[in-house]
Amino acid sequence: MGPLSARLLMQRGRPKSDRLGKIRSLDLSGLELLSEHLDPKLLCRLTQLQELDLSNNQLETLPDNLGLSHLRVLRCANNQLGDVTALCQFPKLEELSLEGNPFLTVNDNLKVSFLLPTLRKVNGKDASSTYSQVENLNRELTSRVTAHWEKFMATLGPEEEAEKAQADFVKSAVRDVRYGPESLSEFTQWRVRMISEELVASSRTQVHEADSPEKPPEAGAAHKPRARLAALKRPDDVPLNLSPSKRACTSPSAQVEGGPVAGSDGSQPALKLEPLHFLQCHSKNNSPQDLETQLWACAFEPAWEEGATSQTVATCGGEAVCVIDCQTGIVLHKYKAPGEEFFSVAWTTLMVVTQAGHKKRWSVLAAAGLRGLVRLLHVRAGFCCGVIRAHKKAIATLCFSPAHETHLFTASYDKRIILWDIGMPNQDYEFQASQLLTLDTTSIPLRLCPVASCPDARLLAGCEGGCCCWDVRLDQPQKRRVCEVEFVFSEGSEASGRRVDGLAFVNEDVVASKGSGLGTICLWSWRQTWGGRGSQSTVAVVVLARLQWSPTELAYFSLSTCPDKGIVLCGDEEGNVWLYDVSNILKQPPPLPAAPQAPTQILKWPQPWALGQAVTKTMVNTVVANASFTYLTALTDSNIVAIWGRL
Repeated sequence: MGPLSARLLMQRGRPKSDRLGKIRSLDLSGLELLSEHLDPKLLCRLTQLQELDLSNNQLETLPDNLGLSHLRVLRCANNQLGDVTALCQFPKLEELSLEGNPFLTVNDNLKVSFLLPTLRKVNGKDASSTYSQVENLNRELTSRVTAHWEKFMATLGPEEEAEKAQADFVKSAVRDVRYGPESLSEFTQWRVRMISEELVASSRTQVHEADSPEKPPEAGAAHKPRARLAALKRPDDVPLNLSPSKRACTSPSAQVEGGPVAGSDGSQPALKLEPLHFLQCHSKNNSPQDLETQLWACAFEPAWEEGATSQTVATCGGEAVCVIDCQTGIVLHKYKAPGEEFFSVAWTTLMVVTQAGHKKRWSVLAAAGLRGLVRLLHVRAGFCCGVIRAHKKAIATLCFSPAHETHLFTASYDKRIILWDIGMPNQDYEFQASQLLTLDTTSIPLRLCPVASCPDARLLAGCEGGCCCWDVRLDQPQKRRVCEVEFVFSEGSEASGRRVDGLAFVNEDVVASKGSGLGTICLWSWRQTWGGRGSQSTVAVVVLARLQWSPTELAYFSLSTCPDKGIVLCGDEEGNVWLYDVSNILKQPPPLPAAPQAPTQILKWPQPWALGQAVTKTMVNTVVANASFTYLTALTDSNIVAIWGRL
């Protein structure tokens, strides 16, 4: 279904008319509409519309400026809605239908009743009982927030009152004011924030979370010792359970320095990228002073349609997993696990059947780390719908199989890789996972990479002791297997047993790996290497090219690839992003030059401002771009998520 047209609205509207302004009832159900199809400029011409049916479409949100001020009946059943706050634009709404939206929870029902006090029916049921519940909750929360305000202000001296209220009160209220069951905490914290902001505004005090303390801590992170994953500190014993929020560092008009770095043929054009957002959304206790939480992994959500691209990225570090809209820089969702330290995230997309019998695509996010647990997150509803007790030691990385949407690999410090089938969720969105295979390693596995040309048959892993490959075919009898082949990068050299901490396929044949040689990234051929192995258990890779990278001796800078564009990405210890257009390199006739190829471009660290000063240096642990290379996300050792956009 494409964008709506005036002709279609007149065909589906009642009474029949050649003027949109006379239509009172409109049926747009079952048209496979997406949110972007609802054109506010067109729909606002329906000045007399009272009844609108948007059921059985694919809407994720409602535009907040539709202008339907007379709307009294709205049907949005069987969509993909994940938020209800846009409904406040319909102040005269009396009947609302939201059944079959799997991402909406009881908290959203309460929000609806609060936002639309004229509602009489919700999902065909009388709304008065829910409205009474909301009134009681609202009355109690208002009383508690007001008492908290009075207590808070009484502890401040006159000279510090305004400053303290600006910086601390809203955060303090969201953190400390509690009422009702935990299942309603999303609604209660949402209301606590609104009430506390209204109190501050009524006192003519504006809240600015980014106020700088008098003595900010050192913002630079370049002189911190590089911690190994297993040696990371645990979060505080009793972290605060704050609502999802975004901390943004403002940046001066940063330029992309370094620009193009000419390749051997001098023909690579520089990609034009600009820094868009800098976020501190993983801070311990939501503190703006936290410039130390290490961020380790990120992944873009799979696109919902073939040929489309995603601008939603999941990031992990500390005790939090965040889901961010790269275009706006808004943290859409935030999941916290007190006592956890997340090291890895991975997406899959399942086709689930709702209670009404409708098939819906559902993105599932897996997150894992220090505790050896895999949490399967219902992102849009904001809760964990399954926990796999996968390993007794920390999980370094995980990935879903591209061949089977429910198959998940986990790699742990217990020197095991396990293949799980997470199964399909039941009607309560709960998972029951089963173990399929156990792969033993001789050293700690750091990166996992299903072989692009045969992902259901072979798995590559970059480990502390090198690069290994396993047979993962499920039609084989052994359920516990040892490494089938070990790959070496320089036969007879000390480099053969070195750590491989970066591993990804550039295309179905070419592998990019890092760690086997100091200051370089290796491009090698899977097809030629595997084809020439014979019966050997140790095989030298067929090197196609080497890429020049930072000469640092520090480890755990993970590389990534953008296969559709032939691009390799890697961060470094100075905050830079190294970008290589390897499709251009691989088109050169053999033999390729022995010297490492220069990067196509180096994006310099833009030095954003935090706590009143520039964050001058930081380590970029990982860099990931979406499939169309329109957005690039870099994670740092200094609790900053940096998002770049392509011009």
